[in-house]
Amino acid sequence: QVQLVESGGGMVQPGGSLRLSCALSGSIFSIYAMGWYRQAPGKQRDLVAAITSGGSSNYADSVKGRFTIFRDNTKNTVYLQMNSLKPEDTAVYYCNARWTDSGSVEYSYWGQGTQVTVSS
Repeated sequence: QVQLVESGGGMVQPGGSLRLSCALSGSIFSIYAMGWYRQAPGKQRDLVAAITSGGSSNYADSVKGRFTIFRDNTKNTVYLQMNSLKPEDTAVYYCNARWTDSGSVEYSYWGQGTQVTVSS
């Protein structure tokens, strides 16, 4: 059973930094594309950043230049480094792991979420 466990959320002042971590267990981490999503109260869950199994990354326009996604396959972990945080970054952040097998069946798993609050 694949499990994703997130950590690193919390409260920070505007302009501050946080690093989120997401550890995968129960499968081979390196085959998965990993993503970070966020959901603010009353809003839909949106993609923040994603990284492929090969290491290519993409970002939402709102976080480009401030957030960095990276992965460590030796630790089965994906990270989201968040700098220059703004109040509008406040949300629950979710980790996602996604893999498509040779039969085009997609497997997608979610973490439990971690709260990030940016406030003075």
